[in-house]
Amino acid sequence: MALPSREVEQRLLRRARRGDAAAMESLVGIFQGPLQAFLQRLCGSPELAEDLAQETFVRVLGNLHRFDDRFRFSTWLYTIARRLWMNHLNKHRPVPDSEHVESRGGRDELPGVLAARQEQRTRLRRLLDRAFDVLSGPQREMVLLFHQQGWGVGEIARQSNLPEGTVKSHLFRARRRMLELIRRDAVDSALAEEVLR
Repeated sequence: MALPSREVEQRLLRRARRGDAAAMESLVGIFQGPLQAFLQRLCGSPELAEDLAQETFVRVLGNLHRFDDRFRFSTWLYTIARRLWMNHLNKHRPVPDSEHVESRGGRDELPGVLAARQEQRTRLRRLLDRAFDVLSGPQREMVLLFHQQGWGVGEIARQSNLPEGTVKSHLFRARRRMLELIRRDAVDSALAEEVLR
């Protein structure tokens, strides 16, 4: 489901603040998939991502009166999700979960060229996953917010409470680390070049 325009978002928020259950359900329906995807990439565990997403929505829906209409709802939502993730990290020692990397490619083979393309996509996805997994927590978060969620450097800086230069530095270092690993691990140089474009 595509994200709503700001006008539609504001209308839903006004209705949800008045206790309209259908508006609340619409907000959850619109943002649940993207939020869970963000959290899963951040923490590496589908189960934990689902738990954190649910907790995020509980907090958000219970505090709609605190939302500042000058900002996008998604920014507020992701900020709360990020804080819950950070709280989780502080309470629990992170356990690496490599199962998600192993289980990603398993579709049935398609005939001919389609099968070759699918195999290349699968190898590309595994290569990117391995490269992403070497990033530190802050680098991983910056890459996700910038590339997956489309946040600008300024927005990431404000929400992370960091100077823009620090955000740029995290992004630069993250890309460089990923690039080094991709160049080192790519068996097929053409595949590496495709990743690095």
